[in-house]
Amino acid sequence: MAEVEIVTFGCRLNAFESDVIRGAARQAGLADAVIVNTCAVTAEAERQARQAIRRARRDHPDRQIIVTGCAATLDPQRYAAMPEVARVLDNTAKLKAESYAPLRKTLTPTLSQRERAAEPLSLWEREGPAAKPWEGEGKTRARAYLQVQQGCDHRCTFCIIPYARGASRSLSAGEIIAQAHTLVESGYREIVLTGVDLTAYGADLPGAPTLGEMVRQLLAAVPELPRLRLSSLDPSEIDDALWDVFATDERLMPHLHLSIQSGDDLILKRMKRRHGRADALAVARRARALRPDVAIGADLIAGFPTETDEMFGCSLDLIAECGIAFLHVFPYSPRPGTPAARMPPVDPAIVRERAARLRAAGEAALAADLASRVGAEGEVLVERAGRGRSAFYAQVTFDGPAEPGTLRPLRFVASGKAALAGVAVQ
Repeated sequence: MAEVEIVTFGCRLNAFESDVIRGAARQAGLADAVIVNTCAVTAEAERQARQAIRRARRDHPDRQIIVTGCAATLDPQRYAAMPEVARVLDNTAKLKAESYAPLRKTLTPTLSQRERAAEPLSLWEREGPAAKPWEGEGKTRARAYLQVQQGCDHRCTFCIIPYARGASRSLSAGEIIAQAHTLVESGYREIVLTGVDLTAYGADLPGAPTLGEMVRQLLAAVPELPRLRLSSLDPSEIDDALWDVFATDERLMPHLHLSIQSGDDLILKRMKRRHGRADALAVARRARALRPDVAIGADLIAGFPTETDEMFGCSLDLIAECGIAFLHVFPYSPRPGTPAARMPPVDPAIVRERAARLRAAGEAALAADLASRVGAEGEVLVERAGRGRSAFYAQVTFDGPAEPGTLRPLRFVASGKAALAGVAVQ
């Protein structure tokens, strides 16, 4: 029988969970199935998921199709009504082996959005995921993702994800350290800590440890781990302990990805974000003062309701002012049930045009950042033949043999639009 095929949409956390799903399905003895792990962050993500479901039926007419993820959690009836779909699982059920036992077409019980937001232990049990961390791109034993936090207590006006993921809850430091030891013993050289709202880590645990305190404890407890990287950070929630570790331990990679969303203070207020433009600039300046080789990444939304040309210009200008090298651009997409969906919208054509301008500015900023690093040296984590990642997250190409998962010292000798070229340090 054929191996289960998993189609994943959305964030790194969804990718992590797809690997958990694969293990759960294998444990249940499921085969000859396609599992679509959906995303609800934009209407386009949902459209692509429905398209993938229909394509899976055309390509695999005899396979069972199971749909899960955030979109399926928020609107299970919509996916259950699709004739191609045999089973719909919410974000709790998808991680459990018993969910993949042979069943007729079924829909797992789900709470309403408001009930789900009030469920502190739903979707992810307190002891954390009952499966190994995600092993990263290509399963090359180079980079692994380790989920340390789930859910979100904030209510940004554009975001539906807290209703799909539930309240914020954290994995204990002891469990994180145990999983990190397992990964390092298995040969992984870099671990990426991930979560829905990573900087909220620990507020629900005894003593309310911060993300920085947990990172410090993790690095001290696993000295054999060469590289630790963080996923997206809220600029308003980076704690002093994290800044201290960032400044003093080079194993914490010089790469900060910030959930900025807009460069305009009024739009940030309407988004119900907890930072302002000045806060984002201050984080970037502080990071560079502590680690001059740092690379800054950021998320920006184009065309949020009420955004004027001048407000958009503030976001566009922020790319250069913050020195954002790795930019993720999201054209605003109204999510039913969110406050922003009731605000005066921007014309869709203008949203697309602004998103394109942000992406172009981001591409130019990345090319400039890479060019500035030519002549420097650094260790590159080999991901596959001839390609790896620098400490500051840039792709690096090189010639010559190198085993995936090894760290290779290189001198950066040339740059392109999206990658550096390196040669071995003599």
